[in-house]
Amino acid sequence: MKRRSALGWGELVIGIALILLGILTFARPAGALTGIVFVYGIFAVITGIVDIAFYIKMERHTGFGPAISLVTGILSVLAGILLLLNPGAGGWALVFLFPIWFIAHCISRLSHLTIVRLTAGTGYYYFTMIANILGLVLGFMMLFRPLLSFFSVTYLIGFYLILMGIDHIVVAVSGTGLRR
Repeated sequence: MKRRSALGWGELVIGIALILLGILTFARPAGALTGIVFVYGIFAVITGIVDIAFYIKMERHTGFGPAISLVTGILSVLAGILLLLNPGAGGWALVFLFPIWFIAHCISRLSHLTIVRLTAGTGYYYFTMIANILGLVLGFMMLFRPLLSFFSVTYLIGFYLILMGIDHIVVAVSGTGLRR
């Protein structure tokens, strides 16, 4: 009998949250940098905790964990705490922290590609690879053009959040989180 593990449910919840945040970002771009900073802070903390939990779970089962998951988890938690403690500076923090978060998260996901190919198949492998390469391009574009990213960050964030939400949902339903 196969049962869904907590990791699959976590991916599903994160995926749905990412898509909702992406849609909300597109619907209210002017308020995204001010009104949603708190929500982004909470989401960053949750994502960081899930990345750290993934590291611990992989460490426990295989004897070694992907260190990039631990690093991105810690960065996500720190970024989330910064946004929660200082929401007034959240708009400018988003301009500088989100590119770093995009880049770190995409590198983390790209480092899992071999496991994705083995567990979820070739189609999802290519989807994950393309989505995360696009995320890297967006991250570096925002990092090196901060003024441009300040004015377009909400649309870039919305696009990326929806794309990563789809990515997380596909992981959740692909069987990656199934136990025997």
